[in-house]
Amino acid sequence: MPDENLRLEDLLEASKAAETADDRINNVAIIGAGIMGQGIGQTIASQGLEVKIIEVDEEHLNNAKAQLTENINREIKRWAMTNSDKKAIFSRIQWGTDIQSVKECDLIIEAVQEDYDSKINVFKQVDMIAKPETIFVSNTSTLSLTKISESIKRSDKVIGMHFLNPVPKIPMVELVKSLHTSNETVIKVKEFAARIGKTPVEVYEYPGFITTRAIVPLINETMYILLEGIATAKDIDTAMKLGYNFQYGPLEMADAMGLDEVLTWMETLWKTLGEPRYRPNPMLRKLVRERKLGKKTGEGIFKYDEHGNKIN
Repeated sequence: MPDENLRLEDLLEASKAAETADDRINNVAIIGAGIMGQGIGQTIASQGLEVKIIEVDEEHLNNAKAQLTENINREIKRWAMTNSDKKAIFSRIQWGTDIQSVKECDLIIEAVQEDYDSKINVFKQVDMIAKPETIFVSNTSTLSLTKISESIKRSDKVIGMHFLNPVPKIPMVELVKSLHTSNETVIKVKEFAARIGKTPVEVYEYPGFITTRAIVPLINETMYILLEGIATAKDIDTAMKLGYNFQYGPLEMADAMGLDEVLTWMETLWKTLGEPRYRPNPMLRKLVRERKLGKKTGEGIFKYDEHGNKIN
C-alpha cells in the first residue's frame, strides 16, 4: 500500500508539473525594435524561446536587424559570444511588420517610445486580436501602468517589465504592478523573468519606480558638475567608477541610454513630482537640440567610433 500511495503522489506531482509547463509563457512578441526591443528580443531568444519582433515598416525593421547583428558581432570579437550563439539567437527571432502575426502569442511586450499615446495605441491594437489569456507588458520607465491598462478591456493582464540597457547584460528587471494587475499575471511574469535569466524586483507603481528615479538625479547632478567646470567628463566618471565601484560612470551611462530618453524621463518626473532634482540640466537640453544623443548618434557627452566605442 505505501508503494501504491507513493506512485499516486508521483503521478499527481507529474500531472501538476505538466499543467505548469503547459501554462507557461512560450511564445513572445515585441512591438518596437529600437535599442530596448532588440535587447529584449536577444535576451529571450538566447534562452531558447521563440520571439517575434514587429516594427512599423521594412526600413525600421532592416535597421534593427543590422544594429542587432553589429552588437552581437562586437560581442563575438570580444570572445563574449560565439557564431553558434548568434545563429541560435537569430533562428528564434521572427521579424515582421504585420501586427496581426502576434495574435497567438502568450506574452506581448510593448517597447515603443516613452509616450502615452504611442503605448496606448499599441495596446488597443493588440487587445482586439490577442488571445483572451495573453498578457500585455509595457517597458515604460516613468509612465502610469494603471492609466495605460485602463485603455483596454483586459487591465488585469497588464504589467510593467522595466528592463535596463544593455538588456542582455543587466541581470534584473523591475516588475511593476498596476492597480488592476491580477496576482495570476504577476506570478506568470515572475516565472517568465526567471526563465530569461532576470531577477525580478517587484515595485509599486510610482513615477520612475526604483532605477530611473534613483539614477536621474545622479546624472543630472554630474551634468551640473561638468557645466560648472569643476571637472572634465572623463574625470567625473572616473571618480564615480573608482570611488563607488560603478561599472560605468553616470555620464557614460546617460550616453548609452540615449540623451533624448534621459531628457524625456527627467521632464516626466519633473512634471509629475515637481521636485527640483528632476529639472533637466541646460546642457542636456542643448545636446538633445543639437541631436547629439549619445552612443547611438556617435556623440553626446563623449564621442564614439562607428562601433560604439568611446573615443578618449
